[in-house]
Amino acid sequence: MLRPLISNRRVAAQVFCSSRAFSTCQHFRASSSAAAATIGSETGLYGLDVLKTPKGFRRFVEEAIEKSAELVSYISQLPPSMEVIRAMDEISDTVCLVIDSAELCRNTHPDREYVEEANKASIRINEYLHLLNSNSSLYTAIVKSEHEGVLLTKEAQRAAYALRVDFENGGIHLSDEKLERVNQLNIEIAKLCKEFNENIMFDPGYVDIFPASRIPRNLQHLSSAIYRTIPASSDESPKFVGATRKEKGYRITTDSSCLSSILRWTSDAEVRKQSYIKGNSMPRANLDVLDRLINARHELAQVMGCKSYAEFAIRPNMAAFPDVAMLFLLDLSKCVRCKADEEFNIIRDFKRQYLNKRSADLEPWDEAYFIGLMKSSVYGLDSSVIASYFSLAQCLKGLNILVQSLFGATFCEIPMAPGESWHPDVVKLSLHHPQEGDLGFLYLDLFSREDKYPGCAHFAIRGGRQVSETEYQLPVVALVCNFVGSPRSSTSRLNHFDVETLFHEFGHALHSLLSRTEYQHFSGTRVVLDIAEIPSNLFEYYAWDYRFLKTFATHETTGDSIPEELVKAMNDGRRRFAATELQRQIFYSLIDLRLFGEQHNPSLDSVSIVADLKRQHTSWNHVEGTHWHTRFSHLINYGAGYYSYLYARCFAATIWQNICHEEPLSMATGSALREKLLKHGGAKDPVNLLKDLIGNGIQSCNGGSVPDMRSLCTELDL
Repeated sequence: MLRPLISNRRVAAQVFCSSRAFSTCQHFRASSSAAAATIGSETGLYGLDVLKTPKGFRRFVEEAIEKSAELVSYISQLPPSMEVIRAMDEISDTVCLVIDSAELCRNTHPDREYVEEANKASIRINEYLHLLNSNSSLYTAIVKSEHEGVLLTKEAQRAAYALRVDFENGGIHLSDEKLERVNQLNIEIAKLCKEFNENIMFDPGYVDIFPASRIPRNLQHLSSAIYRTIPASSDESPKFVGATRKEKGYRITTDSSCLSSILRWTSDAEVRKQSYIKGNSMPRANLDVLDRLINARHELAQVMGCKSYAEFAIRPNMAAFPDVAMLFLLDLSKCVRCKADEEFNIIRDFKRQYLNKRSADLEPWDEAYFIGLMKSSVYGLDSSVIASYFSLAQCLKGLNILVQSLFGATFCEIPMAPGESWHPDVVKLSLHHPQEGDLGFLYLDLFSREDKYPGCAHFAIRGGRQVSETEYQLPVVALVCNFVGSPRSSTSRLNHFDVETLFHEFGHALHSLLSRTEYQHFSGTRVVLDIAEIPSNLFEYYAWDYRFLKTFATHETTGDSIPEELVKAMNDGRRRFAATELQRQIFYSLIDLRLFGEQHNPSLDSVSIVADLKRQHTSWNHVEGTHWHTRFSHLINYGAGYYSYLYARCFAATIWQNICHEEPLSMATGSALREKLLKHGGAKDPVNLLKDLIGNGIQSCNGGSVPDMRSLCTELDL
């Protein structure tokens, strides 16, 4: 009964839930909202009184179960009616608040006791969910309300249908024996997913580098990357040939963020190679976890009457069938292959010329480094120069300019009550409209720290819903990033990849904040997977558009606006190796579909499958001994749904071209995006929603729907 919980360039599963003043805040005016009136009194985490202490999570779960039990009893006495749907949504709202709060806490809170209690709460509330999902009286009430014609609104009809389907996806319609097995498998799958993600967080691997000078200076300041400095007297064995223990070294963690920095900036090929191999061979424990997850999901699908988990997972989506998604990916792979091969040859030739070695081979650990060098040499792109225009303070100003221009709204900083925040760096904002009042609330937790969720993500805390004719429950979300720096520093700068990521996650946040749905079951990002990433991909375009960038991207020293020729060079560089990047995303999607597809064969190990797909669908070699996919958390979060990211890219390209490109900052553009896309959340059929928005940008295919690829292919010169 969970609806999708989107984040992290991120997603969850099945009926009742889908899923300090500091320098940057000078751009957010103080709020006059009533929300600021309670600041004097102490509260709990996220403003929830029950979470004043870590053990409050125990009471939080108990209260949710007590309230839900009362609502279950209430629903069982109701005749088929709209009230059944409303009460079901209230159960969903109650349970989701616990699940989402626990999810955010266990990923971001610095207090281990809070994290441990949030973990326990998450396990307990999910176990209770399985009881709700198998409650026959609730299922009967939904079926009768859906089929007896008592629902008065289209959204109520859609909610009844969605709830019934979600119940049936939980096995409610099966025999008692099969239902019991479904519940066991769902619990097992949830535990495996948790174990997979925790292994990524707590076992990122590391490399020891001697001497320290082998790490570029622009990486040596990354506190998140340097686990510790190894002194010259260390007894630990150096890991590189020719290294000496007479000099200090660095022990560098090889989590995905640090690894990408090493591969992009380190000229020492041996450092890149060892980092690549180590980083892409961790965590090894996830090989077994993934095998068990694949088997559990496959058995679940078969108990549910499907050939594969891919069939089970995709049937609620626009694609409807795995074959439709696979055909889309294969067509896109064919479209991109020629140009991707051409780009591979260009990179290889550049490496040979750069090293003056005519027979030098191109290795996977060379890609980011030599692409970066080529872009710098051809387009004059210096990352430090680009970053000088993107202080975090100015980027947040840009987000405010964007919502003002498009939607006539403003982000306003709200002081938090004692106990509400989980870290001194966190800031709370309201999205305020002069006529409509507060539209929702956003927590910003932007800086890297130890034991924090390692990527960038949008976390829901509370979904929006219509509580009464005059009252709307406002959405509350958090935007979590891991930027280097401190809120007390006025010099926090973002590289442009981080800028793009910030705008991506901001798109998710706006989807949540601007949705206006009757039911929280459909609030914001609680949508079918095919469209979940459309707003996030769409708002990435703003990170590349000079007409917008010039409104906030100013040089940290001179105050000059970013030059138009620099932005043009950035866009030229972006397109230069776009086929290679697109091919990589196709490869990721094919892995996801294949591992959870009909070809399921327990005798085939995932490493061999991934290696074969890489040889077939990319221009790059597979490095023996590596298993990069064991840290690919989207296999957990999406599960046969990662193809939807490419769906979203195609749809976003069409929306940008048809609606935003001519006037990206106009109120007319913002009105079209809000009224035809963002405000509906999951309350409107996605096919009809997209047809209303972009017409022929969505097409029928073998019983499912696929995006038109032409806008994306034109944009990338394919």
